[in-house]
Amino acid sequence: MLPAHTQPPLLPLPAHPPVLPIGVRRAEMVDIEGIVHLVKVHAHRGDVLPRSLRDIEHTLNDWFVAVDQTGEVFACVSLLPYSDRYAEVRSLAVDDRVKGQGYGQAVVAQLIAIARERQIPVVFALTRAVQFFLSAGFSITDKEHYPEKVFKDCSICPLLQNCDEVAVELKLTS
Repeated sequence: MLPAHTQPPLLPLPAHPPVLPIGVRRAEMVDIEGIVHLVKVHAHRGDVLPRSLRDIEHTLNDWFVAVDQTGEVFACVSLLPYSDRYAEVRSLAVDDRVKGQGYGQAVVAQLIAIARERQIPVVFALTRAVQFFLSAGFSITDKEHYPEKVFKDCSICPLLQNCDEVAVELKLTS
């Protein structure tokens, strides 16, 4: 051991752990278990609405995942078209171990790119993570602009009478 006066100084710990390599892609059958797990964890907390295995399987082409180099799913999101005018950013979930490392941003960016390819004019979300969406270019809007969403999901939500979610939207065409 070196004498105290010759030991190197301790370096401060980084604010966030190092970023893991991220691969973002359309979800595949091998991702279903990871998606189900993330959605279940976040639904239990009340962050997203529950989605059944069957629902995820039937809408798999509309799901996007962020995976590490081993293929483990660390984030997921779904694009749900309601009409030719708009689609919902739905079931955004990020593994707690990698929050703040860009996984959520990466899957939402992929979803937006696909929405543009599909020529969907507006994507929206109902969320408590308002700042996340604002930093992705979304703006706050009124829930009443999306009556199909309110009728389909809000009417069965246990928080309907005390909803604390904010509607956000991103206009993809002018």
